[in-house]
Amino acid sequence: MAFPNNRITKVAVVGASGRIGGAFVEALLKTKEHIVTALRHPTSKGELPHGVHSVAVDYDDEASLVKALEGQQFLVITLSASAPSDLHSRLTSAAAKAGVPYVMPNIYGGLPEAGTKFAEESIYTPQLVQRRQELEQLGVKYIAMCCGFWYEWSLALPEQWYGFTVKERKVTLFDDGNAKISTSTWDQCGRALASLLSLPVERKGVDEHAKAVVSDWDNKGMYISSFDTKGVSQRDMLDSLHRVLGTSDKDWEIRTENSTKRYHDGLAEMKSGQMTGFAKALYTRVFYPSDKDKHKADGWYEDKIQNELLGLPIESLDEASERTVDMIESGWNPFGGSVDTVVVVGTVSVIAEEAVTVLKPVVTYTNVDTVVGDANVTIPVVEVAVDNDGLMRA
Repeated sequence: MAFPNNRITKVAVVGASGRIGGAFVEALLKTKEHIVTALRHPTSKGELPHGVHSVAVDYDDEASLVKALEGQQFLVITLSASAPSDLHSRLTSAAAKAGVPYVMPNIYGGLPEAGTKFAEESIYTPQLVQRRQELEQLGVKYIAMCCGFWYEWSLALPEQWYGFTVKERKVTLFDDGNAKISTSTWDQCGRALASLLSLPVERKGVDEHAKAVVSDWDNKGMYISSFDTKGVSQRDMLDSLHRVLGTSDKDWEIRTENSTKRYHDGLAEMKSGQMTGFAKALYTRVFYPSDKDKHKADGWYEDKIQNELLGLPIESLDEASERTVDMIESGWNPFGGSVDTVVVVGTVSVIAEEAVTVLKPVVTYTNVDTVVGDANVTIPVVEVAVDNDGLMRA
């Protein structure tokens, strides 16, 4: 597909009324250079910003997806882990058949370096590898947004995520709480996408000497962060909350926990059917101190961050923490209930262990198969209809 004026102007978004999808759409519209199309389930009631084109699709019908994607130059996919396990593959296959040259896959966070212990132990690695390989085999170029965990989402959720239960003034610090990671706000992710898609596609013609072009990121990760490029620790987050709430350490219940023990506890909880064990293992592993510097976590991108190249600002940590507190105080909860009481329904299987069945469902689940270290695990995740458009997402 040709790019008129060497620019991407036609962008399709799956999950446009979700949190991250909404941030993408808002930022793209602000450029006034992009025609944004939202792919939506016919029964969707989620609100879209003015100026977004809405196309109803049947996600179970490839022909419907292909038709909706014809003429699009860039597809952005946002799905929660609880979306049907083959939906991502169906979307990318349809994009290839429709001739969409670029896809931003549902790979948000980072791309663990192959061969490292972090890559081996990260719960999401198998899924990331699978999605990248599928796109490469289809001949569709991908650009992965490596933004770390979403800050507001992760801080607002309970202790199993960033270690905080803000409403109760409780925090669990992993090790000493000083290991720094990369993390981004939803708005920063939106700005990053808009900045990327406002660049020339290639260095040619009048753009021959462009500092950056879209194709620089072909089949690679685009690394961004919201705050200090040196990273943010749990201690930094707690100090920020103190400034926002007017509290101090004495007002909080602060405990510490060994990160290695916590990670393995999370895996054990997954095996027993506790959904929150998934978050505990996933997040804790990112905070593992680096072998070279205990204050640099495995989830810190260090010299990979490309904020300056994309023209992204360094955001205020306190402003982001204040937004998070406002979310919490307004009763925000994407799971529609008490996260701490959620259990899994069905079978959770781990190599060399008997299957475990947990009864009395609180919510409905689907399972995602993956590999953690040497163990094959079926991970339980909750299905949540956040934006009422037939898909579940953050």
